[in-house]
Amino acid sequence: MKLLSIASGSSGNCIYIGSTSTHILIDAGISRKRIVEGLNTLSLTLDDIDAIFITHEHIDHIQSLGVLERTRVIPVYTSAGTAQGIMATKSLGKIPEGIFNIVSADELISIGDLVVKPFTISHDAAEPLAYRIEREDKAVAVATDMGTYDDYTVSSLKGLNAILLEANHDLNMLQVGSYPYYLKQRISGEYGHLSNEMSGSLLNRILNKNLKDILLGHLSRENNYEELAYETVCLAVNQGDTPYKAEDFNIKVAKRDRVTELVII
Repeated sequence: MKLLSIASGSSGNCIYIGSTSTHILIDAGISRKRIVEGLNTLSLTLDDIDAIFITHEHIDHIQSLGVLERTRVIPVYTSAGTAQGIMATKSLGKIPEGIFNIVSADELISIGDLVVKPFTISHDAAEPLAYRIEREDKAVAVATDMGTYDDYTVSSLKGLNAILLEANHDLNMLQVGSYPYYLKQRISGEYGHLSNEMSGSLLNRILNKNLKDILLGHLSRENNYEELAYETVCLAVNQGDTPYKAEDFNIKVAKRDRVTELVII
């Protein structure tokens, strides 16, 4: 399997996951042009995409869905609540009928030789999901836009070979920054986003000897920066109650607005 972060940040998200014969996108929150450019780095086009899985209806995850579907209808998999939210988003323009395949948490969806398992996350959206993708004995996950996590989240992320995990903000930067109080409360609340510290804590719960690649994603442009996210998560791993150290893993920060180095599993 391959994992490519075409973009991951508070201003737009699109992740490619695929095998030799099957290709999917997680979210379409950037322009069609940028998605095409990202796919081109893998010698792929939109015609190669077998499905798009949408995590939730916020615009940084669905920005180009309308134009993509009007260009070529690609099956869209998402929850019922998210589908309703997408249809109510007027900025997307007309959405073709019949594109949605409604999925539920913990349901297994087979797309070619990939098996996708959605799981519930805590976010201020209608019915948000994260996704675990498996092929044979390999597994990857994209888990962002979570205000908190619990044992269910941890169990959904066990046994991975690679993950794109949210490290949205530094709590101190958020608290002293220019955002209004209500927005600071939303971001740091249980239906907001994982801080760098929480990301490191969650990571410590899912580390295993087969987990090689960790991408820290969905960084805030205003309340975080790459070096801080990286150092905070690495410190959490080094100080965690596990036999692992940060240097045991290939930890990188996914770029907000450009393609990140390809992960091959």
